[in-house]
Amino acid sequence: MKKQIKVILSGLIVLILSTNFANAQDDSKLKLSGNLLTDQRFLLNEPNDWAWNENRLTFELNKKITDNSKFYSEVWLRNFGLPVYNSSADLYNKGIIDPCDIQLKEAYIQITGFLTKNLDVKFGGQRIAWGTADKLNPTDNLNPYDLEDILDFGRHRGSDAISLDYYFNSNFSMHGVYVPFYKPANLPVGIFSDILNETPVLPTGLTLMGMSDTLMVPEYNLSESSTAGFKFKGLAAGFDFSLSYVWGRDGLPITTYNTFIPVDMTGGIKINSQLSFARTHIFGIDLAGSLGGVGIWAEAAGFLPDTKVIMTNDLTALYPMSPVPVTQDSVLLKKEFYTKFVIGADYNFANGSYLNFQYMHGFIHERGNENLNDYFFLNYDIKFFESKLKIRPIGGGFIISDWDDIKNNYALIYIPEISYMATDNTEISVSTAVFDGKGTNMFANLSDYNMFMFKVKYSF
Repeated sequence: MKKQIKVILSGLIVLILSTNFANAQDDSKLKLSGNLLTDQRFLLNEPNDWAWNENRLTFELNKKITDNSKFYSEVWLRNFGLPVYNSSADLYNKGIIDPCDIQLKEAYIQITGFLTKNLDVKFGGQRIAWGTADKLNPTDNLNPYDLEDILDFGRHRGSDAISLDYYFNSNFSMHGVYVPFYKPANLPVGIFSDILNETPVLPTGLTLMGMSDTLMVPEYNLSESSTAGFKFKGLAAGFDFSLSYVWGRDGLPITTYNTFIPVDMTGGIKINSQLSFARTHIFGIDLAGSLGGVGIWAEAAGFLPDTKVIMTNDLTALYPMSPVPVTQDSVLLKKEFYTKFVIGADYNFANGSYLNFQYMHGFIHERGNENLNDYFFLNYDIKFFESKLKIRPIGGGFIISDWDDIKNNYALIYIPEISYMATDNTEISVSTAVFDGKGTNMFANLSDYNMFMFKVKYSF
């Protein structure tokens, strides 16, 4: 990896030098832009453990190839994570004491007027963003979720794909996408690594001593690994709208088989699980526009699992004298239609302040009509000194997981922020994240992870 990064860095330096020269000669040459971001966080509870360390250099390369084609790519170079070294041998490895990685976020070729003047096509790794809501988009299911930073809502990874846009006229178009290789969501890291893990409910008398799992990965063939979707987009009565369909898989695995293995004579067990990625049909609708200066949007996705998902607990090893296998089945996901949706609005006041509100039913990891929680998000920004200083006194959300017992089934997220544009391309921000709640919602369990966050972003 270290050798690869050196090669890529050398190539990027050559690109930067050639790009600067090319820009002075011809606007059609390769163009370079990007940013440098440092993101540092530590916990507010003593002893104030460091929670996040990220230094990210983003390069965006854009080149007009011909009058109707272009190339685009985005690359992340990162010093990411906290070094973990346990022996002197680790000190010989710079990859351990100075962790870094490289990510190719996008790399595609776009051709406009392909075969016909009304058809545009993209080939390669691309981020295909669907939906009109602000970051929280239930119809955005073609790219895998990037859940690395659970506080960065709406982040996705790119996918190798072919996408086509056919324009009937200036108001109506059709978007089709084919993704040949399935990629799952990547899970949260660091202090948030267990946020999506559920503690299994055990029979009386058993104590969990350890867990392991095996992923049942879809076969790489046309029927198992591919994802496809299409969307009809239009403009009517001043509102943008779309109707969409995706034939894909759930990005997060679901447990379908547990084997209980005894480890002692006092009820201690280990569990080995098989996890699968459910095939799902997703029907979407969204719209966005404005009324009286208020921006409004709505988005909904209906999910229909291909088959009923059943979890089997195999207890046979706990009853060695039983003449038949001892198993228990439970339905995790019915083959029935369930809907996630978002509605929201925003408004810019005359004094420069900004208000944004969204209500969402069903978060990324929630499935089935009985398991969808309600989320209310509110942000209010005030700007000063010709927008150089921005203060967000209100930022965060309130979650309700049981309306019949709210006081024991809620979560609160409060993230006030102050940001300052030190120069035209340098933004410095400080914020805190405060969590509180009760119950089983994933955000209710983060009260021990209140944190301070400091970020600097330089764009070029």
